[in-house]
Order: sequence, then C-alpha cells, then structure tokens
Amino acid sequence: MERTARLKKSLLQRIEESYVDYSLIFVTLFLLAFGLIMLYSTSSYDANLEKGDAAYYFKHQLIPTALGLVTMIFMSYFPYRFLQKLTVPIYLLAAILLIMIIPFGRTVNGAKRWIYIGGISIQPAEVAKVAAIVFTATIIIKLKGNLMTLKGYGVALLFPLILSLMVYKITRNLSSAVIILGIAVIMLFIATPGYKRYILAALGIIAFVAVVIAIIVNSEDSSGMNYRFRRVLAWLDPNAYASDESFQTLQALYAIGSGGLFGKGLGESMQKMKLPEAQNDMIFSIICEELGLFGAISVMLMFIILIWRLMVIANNAPDMYGALLVIGVMGHIAIQVILNIAVVTNTIPNTGITLPFISYGGSAVIIQLAEIGIALNVARNIGRS
Repeated sequence: MERTARLKKSLLQRIEESYVDYSLIFVTLFLLAFGLIMLYSTSSYDANLEKGDAAYYFKHQLIPTALGLVTMIFMSYFPYRFLQKLTVPIYLLAAILLIMIIPFGRTVNGAKRWIYIGGISIQPAEVAKVAAIVFTATIIIKLKGNLMTLKGYGVALLFPLILSLMVYKITRNLSSAVIILGIAVIMLFIATPGYKRYILAALGIIAFVAVVIAIIVNSEDSSGMNYRFRRVLAWLDPNAYASDESFQTLQALYAIGSGGLFGKGLGESMQKMKLPEAQNDMIFSIICEELGLFGAISVMLMFIILIWRLMVIANNAPDMYGALLVIGVMGHIAIQVILNIAVVTNTIPNTGITLPFISYGGSAVIIQLAEIGIALNVARNIGRS
C-alpha cells in the first residue's frame, strides 16, 4: 500500500511538473473555432442550393474536428519516442493507402484522391505528410554523422521523394507532393550543421525544382494539352488568358479587392456565390472580403504565433528526435499556409492547397491536430532527462 501511494505521488508530481504550452493550445483552438465560423459563412449559400441545408459543410466538419481534438489529446500523452519504433509501419501504411486509391479510390470534383473505409472518407496524401515527418526524423537520427555526406543526404531524401512521387502519380496532387518533399528538405537543412547545410540545401532545392519542372512538362489532360502550363499562363496574366484556369483566381482577387480595410461584414460576401469550392482552397479570399485587411492580417498573425510556439518547443526539446518531429510539424504548417495565401493572392500559379485548421476537409484537420498533439507531447517532456 505504501509503495502504491509513493508511485501515485510520484506520478502526480511528474504531471504537475509537465510543461504545457497553453499558447499553442489557445492558438490552435482559436483557429479551429474561427475556421468553423468562416466555413459556415463561406459555404452556406452553395450548401443551401446544392444540399438543401445551409449548415451541410459546417456539420460535416464538426465530426472530424471533434475526432481531431481527441487525437490531439491522445498524441499529447503518447510517448513521442515510440514513434521511432513505428517509423516503418507508418511509412508502409501511407504507401498502402495511396496504392488502395488505384482500385478503390472515389472521384470527387474530377479528382481521384479519396478512399472510403467503413463509410469514412480518408485522403491518403494527408497520412503521407505525417509519414514523411516521422520517417525523415528517424533516418536523420540513424545516419548521424553520415548525414553530412552527399550519399547520406541522398538516402535521407530518397524515401520522402518516393512518397512524394507516389502522391503525384496516383492522385495527381502536385501541391501535396511538393509539401511532402518540402518538409523533408526543411528538416534536413536544419539538421545539417555549419556551411555544409547550404551546399546540401542547394542540391536539395535543385532536385526539388527539377522534379517540379518534370511534373509540369509531363502534365497532359485527356485532350493532350498541358494543363499545368495553361495554369502558368493564367497566373502570368489572368485577364488576358481568361479560361477555366484563371476564373477561380480572378474571383478570389475580386473578393480580396472588395474587402477594403475592415471588410463587408461576416456573411456578407458576394464572391462566395461565384467562387468555385470557396470553402476549400480559396477560403482566405472570403476572409479578406468579409473581414477586410484587418481580418486577413489577424489570421496571418495567429499562424505566425503558432509557428513561433512550435519553434520555441523545438529549441527546447529534450532530445534531437523530439526537436526534429516538431520541426517537421512546423515545416508542414508553414509551407501550407504560405502556399495557400500565395495561390489566393496569385503570387504563384493556382494549385489546390488548403489553409490549415480553416479550410473544409476532414482528413486534413485530423492529421494537423494529431501533429499539434505530437508537438505538445514533446513540450510536456521539456526539462526531463
């Protein structure tokens, strides 16, 4: 009895001593709540016309959000070091799910990127992002000093590259393929000390650009036309190259321009009636229209705070593996936010990239919250040996 009491006391003491990053939790919950509000505001018009229920998309996002929060809490207590032992199973799971799209995938809005298991929709590309983070962190730890050689860097980049190419070849999802490869490059860059990191980073960027160019050059639709090249032309001059590729971009720019300083007011957007799938990739443009420049900057500041908190956790992580996992999560969110805003503002050619925690998408929000849970778990171990 006395021994049991001592163990309970020790456990309670450890829980009390655990570091909890309340700032990260608050920002995450704020973005989730804000995302649900904006999702309803953005999608209510189309949902009412197409589904007969203005809250259709809002209701369908609530369940994944709740599951994501449960997953976040679970992962915040799940020992992150155990992920190192699960590296190969996680990688194989991501690869198997991607392969399952070929015979079992369902096409939604012209894209075959989802599989349904027990009535639940899963987007394997999102699982592949987590697999890339866990695998890259593990292989960096395994390689240690050999990472600073060209061979070591190539080996570390090879498996994320395979996942990236699988995502593109099977789902034709260039944006997710780019994000997976970008996560690996960021993690390898930060893990490489001294001047060698710049040499290896340059090689990584060259390989990255070569892969993207090869994909663009070999992107033909059923008519034999290079649709990605058409998107590049539409990006260079949306008005002169008016087409299906530029329509979404033009409507997004109209929404941003009409928002002004403080916006038209929540729910008062006019462009959401014209903008295709506004609740997905282009939701940031509706934020700009309804809440104006003030709202847009506020959202960007919240993401900056989120990334800063992840950076603080990575810098204070109890070991290299924990730091690398958080860097991977930080890289994933940062890349996706930057690319989404860049697409909406026509800074880069249009490609489907969702805004983390805000855009509509069940698999994405569950995976993103699981990653935040991993970061919180690393934070809980700060100060422990």
